[in-house]
Amino acid sequence: MDHKAFIASLSPDALARLNRTEDAAGIWHLAVHFGLIGGLGAWIALGGPLWWAFLVPQGIAICFLFTLEHEATHKTPFRSAWLNEWVGRICGLLIVQPFEWFRYFHLAHHRHTNIPGKDPELLAGAKPDGWRAYLWHVSGLPFWRAMIGQTLRNAAGADPGDYVPERARSRVRKEARVMLAFYAVALASPAVSAVLFWVWILPALLGQPFLRLYLLAEHGRCAFVADMFQNTRTTYTNRIVRFLAWNMPYHTEHHALPQVPYHRLPELHRMMRGHHGVTSEGYLAFNRDYTRDFGSRRW
Repeated sequence: MDHKAFIASLSPDALARLNRTEDAAGIWHLAVHFGLIGGLGAWIALGGPLWWAFLVPQGIAICFLFTLEHEATHKTPFRSAWLNEWVGRICGLLIVQPFEWFRYFHLAHHRHTNIPGKDPELLAGAKPDGWRAYLWHVSGLPFWRAMIGQTLRNAAGADPGDYVPERARSRVRKEARVMLAFYAVALASPAVSAVLFWVWILPALLGQPFLRLYLLAEHGRCAFVADMFQNTRTTYTNRIVRFLAWNMPYHTEHHALPQVPYHRLPELHRMMRGHHGVTSEGYLAFNRDYTRDFGSRRW
């Protein structure tokens, strides 16, 4: 059974229940996630005991806002459309990933998941195959270079990508210019920029490798086919990771039915048991398996 046959097997009532959005679950989740970032940031800024030990957790909490921005492109974390839009934009601002542009990039990824020559995630850079490429990828530096460059190109009015429709290009350009203006103002004052360096910039640099390791499991070493049960991986992990990632470790579930809100993915996972084609018993296990044959390859 492929993912389309599975979806066809679900009753209209089950689909309606799975697709139902709400504000309460998302607002509570958002409050805890942003509260964590605010609390860790305050501890670091005030120089609390062992403040330096909180730089990496702060960075992980910030960088995993990617998963919330990603969900907001699907308009599923909240029932309120304006809340999805503004939360997505704020997340994009904090991780230097323009929300308006990413909306269309990600839509193309769903339309052509793991199909070479069509999936923009593959066009942006193939999955690393060898230690040198793997370590470079996991460092997060290619991400920062790509997103800063994309934001600058968007602001200059350059082609944002074939997947961005003409009607949206002015919005993409305006968004990038607003982002650049915000960064300029935020970093203009030495006193303010010093605080931002310790509570935002440095933690984000330190946290990005953890997001790269997480994201690599979503489609890395999956088949280049159209079946979501084969081209996408669900990774079993603990509640903390699922919370920070807004349940996106249930990634096969998300790709099979992207309109299902993040908080209903555990239910969909239970319904989907026995149909998963690709799973992993945790992110350490995935990356261990992913790199297993690197030792026999040249750097």
